[in-house]
Amino acid sequence: MKEFLNDNLIVIILTVFDILLLAWVFLLRRKMRIFLKGTKVIDMEEVVTEQTKIIREIRKEVKEISDWNNALQKICDISITKVGVIRFNPFKDTGGDQSFVIALLDSNDSGLVISSLYAREGTRIYAKPIEKGGSIYNLSDEEKEAIKKAIK
Repeated sequence: MKEFLNDNLIVIILTVFDILLLAWVFLLRRKMRIFLKGTKVIDMEEVVTEQTKIIREIRKEVKEISDWNNALQKICDISITKVGVIRFNPFKDTGGDQSFVIALLDSNDSGLVISSLYAREGTRIYAKPIEKGGSIYNLSDEEKEAIKKAIK
């Protein structure tokens, strides 16, 4: 009789365990259907393979965008990004602020300053190179002011 009870107990335990496993498999399949809904894939290996391909493509695109951004940054570093304009009257005997100074600088505060001096006899235009906010040539007060305005 003991043997019969032991055998029945083992069968009952195994049946309960089997039912629990079947329920777990059913829930997993349901979750998989929800996860794979809207796709034409059937198994997880296919999903992982497809996602790996997508990640590789995204990495390639990110690298291309990064390279493009670096090239643009190099162009921006040497492009004129700062401008300062000052109008003034260098001679008391002529009317109006017809003379001007334009400072054209890049992100390193280098570039040039163009000065135009208007007088009755004619207009004179001068250009001076600027390196890091200064010049090897003497700068007028107006040129210095235009450079300061551009840097700000």
